[in-house]
Amino acid sequence: MLPKVLNHMCCPRMRHDDFLRMAKRIGCIGVHYRNDLVPPLFDGASPESVAKLALDEGMRITGLAQLERFNDWNSERAEEGKILIELAKAIGAAGIGLIPVNDGIVQSDTEQASELEFALTQLKPMLDAAGLQGYIEPLGFSGCSLRHKSDAVAAIEAVEGRGTFMLVHDTFHHYLANEQALGAPIFPEYTAIVEISGVVEPELTPLEMEDKHRVLVDARDRIGNVGQIRELIEAGFAGPVSFEPFSPQVHNLIDPASEIAQSFDFIARELAA
Repeated sequence: MLPKVLNHMCCPRMRHDDFLRMAKRIGCIGVHYRNDLVPPLFDGASPESVAKLALDEGMRITGLAQLERFNDWNSERAEEGKILIELAKAIGAAGIGLIPVNDGIVQSDTEQASELEFALTQLKPMLDAAGLQGYIEPLGFSGCSLRHKSDAVAAIEAVEGRGTFMLVHDTFHHYLANEQALGAPIFPEYTAIVEISGVVEPELTPLEMEDKHRVLVDARDRIGNVGQIRELIEAGFAGPVSFEPFSPQVHNLIDPASEIAQSFDFIARELAA
């Protein structure tokens, strides 16, 4: 099994310190924090205390999410990016999450590529100065402006941003974008982290699948988490795998640590089979 990480979306109402210690108890190497949850970010604790907690517990902060609509670059986005980068550096995170526009507005491929490349040229010096990476996450939803990893890689190459920018391989979005069925490249060398979640409801079509359907992974999983992870490993990926379930069913678990650990164990057994 690859190194394990927990995204704070697993337990969005849990305090940041309790969440980190829970992740450590179930054998994770780190956590991925978010700025889009209901409680105040880090429960009002200073960034320095968050960094110290991770250091004291021997845990990594693999990232801080997220800069939304990053490829719709303007003065507002620049300010949001500056604030997020400063905070990520202060807590000792490895990078920030970059989420593309997902509003269903149709643009030409040329327009989308141009806006994506422009955003990366603006972010690159900011990230490089802070010593951070930007984690680009293509979203498989049909209305997203960046659905495919190949388009993200093309933009990274166009701005000479390899090393500054990396990919998030999200198994849910990879499935919705139909990338595996199309035999699309998976780009393990560009991938920083794999975000995993399962969909188990048998009646849902891919077009009906939403974040609220994303649960832990077990034998009922319909989107091929184990197969995707196996393909990445066989292609040379050795980075962390992080749970990112959005379903209230997971958020309301009485004993999330036990359930998450069981799901990780299931994936490990399947990979070893």
